[in-house]
Amino acid sequence: MKPVIICGGIGSKMWPMSRSTTPKHFLPLINGKSLFQLNYETLRKKFAAEEIFLQTNEIQAKIAKEQIPEIKDENIFIEPEMRNQGPATGFAAAQLIKKGFGDEPFILVQADVLREPDDKFLDMIAEADKLAKTGDKYITGGFIPQSIVRGVDYLVKGNLVSEENGVKIFEVADYIDRTEEDKIKQYLGTDKLLLHANHTTMTPNSLMKMYQKYKMDWYAPLVQIANGGDVATEYAKMPKAGIEDVTKLVYKNNEALVVELPFNWVDFGTWESVANYMQTKGGYSVDENTFEIEGNNNYVFKKGNKFIATIGIENVVIIDTGDALLVVKRDQTGKVGQVVDALKEKNRNELL
Repeated sequence: MKPVIICGGIGSKMWPMSRSTTPKHFLPLINGKSLFQLNYETLRKKFAAEEIFLQTNEIQAKIAKEQIPEIKDENIFIEPEMRNQGPATGFAAAQLIKKGFGDEPFILVQADVLREPDDKFLDMIAEADKLAKTGDKYITGGFIPQSIVRGVDYLVKGNLVSEENGVKIFEVADYIDRTEEDKIKQYLGTDKLLLHANHTTMTPNSLMKMYQKYKMDWYAPLVQIANGGDVATEYAKMPKAGIEDVTKLVYKNNEALVVELPFNWVDFGTWESVANYMQTKGGYSVDENTFEIEGNNNYVFKKGNKFIATIGIENVVIIDTGDALLVVKRDQTGKVGQVVDALKEKNRNELL
């Protein structure tokens, strides 16, 4: 198995800390460590540094090397531009084929989430590895949602394929697009519905065959890259799209498996999600330069030693970076991206 940590977004809803030079997965959110560092450290429990790959852009590759200096330069795949998940997944496969790992399974590991407990994540990797070595089906992950989460797709579990070490892997009985809310509601509350949570796993050669069957305008440039062609030229030829352009057909034709994730998937999408996690885990405390009077359920995250005092407020998130200050109600943190949009319109690039 070849783990490929993939990161490239910024996380605009976690502005003003998350910016182009410091995306959210590189922020020291948990005990002084970033999500990227924590995910890498988990993988290192099972894999040598030489076996772990990173796929990102040039800017984030530099940040990654600063946080984890042992990452091998030759194991970093640089995407020349952003073309969405479909081309990016194929790019990882093409680069691994180029290195001679075409028949060895790989797994894409998103850097912007936390997986707890991490030993269960490693168990999942081991079981997915076994299936990828013995078959050519597309393997992904999902977990049972407690409520509707908008903006993501869903899978319906089919027959149980395997169950070892607490890891259950199923056939995919149906794919539900994020827009089909009535259909999502039909399955919600059953043990059949899974929220799609990626973790693409298969051999690079199998993924390329899948693209050849369903997406030739991705496949052809990727073959050129795998054979040593110019990366920037070939990558630019691929239409921008999510991998769903392919997997929708794969699910329909019974060519996919889904792992019911045996760990907690903690997605830090907003400052409210960070605050909830830190306060629930008991990892949140204020320093001597933060003072509160008659307040409740507030969260303060800052750079430096600026003194911050609050009086009579509750359920508020305060983020101070020195050059920018965000004050927002916890249940409104999903709107922070609107601030970023406004700053872009005003060409306030120094704050982006």
